[in-house]
Amino acid sequence: MAGETVLTIVGNLTADPELRTTGGGATVASFTIASTPRNWNRQANQFEDGQALFMRCSAWGDMAGHCIQSLHKGMRVIATGRLKQHSYQTQDGSQRTVIDMTIDEIGPSLRYATAQVTRVQSGRGYSGGSTYGDPAKPANGQGWQNSSPAQNPGMPEDDPWAQTAPASPGATFGTSNDFPSNDSDPEF
Repeated sequence: MAGETVLTIVGNLTADPELRTTGGGATVASFTIASTPRNWNRQANQFEDGQALFMRCSAWGDMAGHCIQSLHKGMRVIATGRLKQHSYQTQDGSQRTVIDMTIDEIGPSLRYATAQVTRVQSGRGYSGGSTYGDPAKPANGQGWQNSSPAQNPGMPEDDPWAQTAPASPGATFGTSNDFPSNDSDPEF
């Protein structure tokens, strides 16, 4: 929406996301992202941590369930969303103002880790999920994610995102038999 402050933050989760349901029946996952800048100190010839920013975040609806399933304490994430400011009065009568972030998109940072992404089908179209590099985690845990067309009625059988990852140990992203090799093609 126009006039909203949009922010992208990179940091680590301080705790596992907490799921709750509002009085109106909406689900929300709440968590905090700690973002600590690191600067090179030329005099000391080493990196130094700056002052950490602790951003309280909330993800709503299907994304709340995906966050609960995929994100865990200590994980490095990249999140984008809108800043919201709320004011309230405490029990002792003082006025307080808090700023938090309503998440639009979130995912694991691949700078220091790998992730296994599993597509899930929701009533509103595509929703992403992640097992964050742990192929041993069931992709269908707690009903938030589905990993095959048989589990996703109405999903086309030839949908490449509906297929499970190849089990061969040497397989890499983009490996496919869709495009046959031609010996005259240059190797990159």
